Amino acid sequence: MKAFKTLTAALGLMMPLALIHPATAEDTLKVAIGQINNWENQQPTLGQDAGIFKKHGLVLENVGTAGAGETIQAVISGSADIGHGVGAAGVMRAFSKGAPVRILAPAFTGTGDLYWYVKADSPLKTLKDATPSNTIAYSTNGSSSNNIVVAFGEELGSKAKPVATGGPPATLTAVMSGQVDIGWAAPPFGLQEIKDGKIRILVRGSEVPSLRGQTVRTLIVNLNAWNTKRDAILRFVDAYRESVDWMYSDPKAVEMYAKKMSRSVELLKESMAKFQPKETLQTDTFADLDGAVRDAVKLKFLDKPLTKEQLTELIVTPPRKK
Repeated sequence: MKAFKTLTAALGLMMPLALIHPATAEDTLKVAIGQINNWENQQPTLGQDAGIFKKHGLVLENVGTAGAGETIQAVISGSADIGHGVGAAGVMRAFSKGAPVRILAPAFTGTGDLYWYVKADSPLKTLKDATPSNTIAYSTNGSSSNNIVVAFGEELGSKAKPVATGGPPATLTAVMSGQVDIGWAAPPFGLQEIKDGKIRILVRGSEVPSLRGQTVRTLIVNLNAWNTKRDAILRFVDAYRESVDWMYSDPKAVEMYAKKMSRSVELLKESMAKFQPKETLQTDTFADLDGAVRDAVKLKFLDKPLTKEQLTELIVTPPRKK
């Protein structure tokens, strides 16, 4: 598996972001990516490897984070221009407190890609079997996995205690060593372990009724970068959208990803079909925005709903070029 540099948990944010490619294009943008190895987050990395961003006059400095909590802090501080995969409720909370962030575009709609699992021999058969003595994982505060775990309690009656465990590899270690009872993951991570009978899925994010049709993860942009690098960022959105189209139309994209992840093409195609169909990666419209605001309040990410004026200020998604 190709190794990526990860932001430290402390994230002093004065550290330089790790270069994935040397700067050769006219404009450079720094991009912080939560769960950088997930398929749905591959637009900046695979797209750059395929030359799509270069075609748009851009070179990206891509760095991975343990989740949305680290990603949003990098963008707030200005260490990153753009953040990928930030939970919608988390960025709404930051914006409501005056953080210099804006939603650049939807990144993932729906919650069917995330799942929670237990060891194969766990006595837990359903989420309802969990008691307050059990623990359930999410990545970082403000992430979509955090949002879903809170919703498990609010909507599905889960009693398990939420704990932040970082990314899927660290979470799997915690589960297999008995430190955490219920782990979280996003495909393709964990699919081989499921096939091998080491773990089994307990619940999927799509089982939360209110979140099924919502945009749950977003691309965010630092406000100063948006104001001073507008042309480059608009080209980033164009290249990002082109990368999504390429990922689902060119078999070479899956082959490149399979090589990077040391996984079979067949396994990754199965993951895409079951967990990440192309429509989930749409970037044009924040789906069920009213519901997202309502749920952010219900799940205590917001003290009160954002106004229409605030939402107009927060969401700066440019229209798709025809």
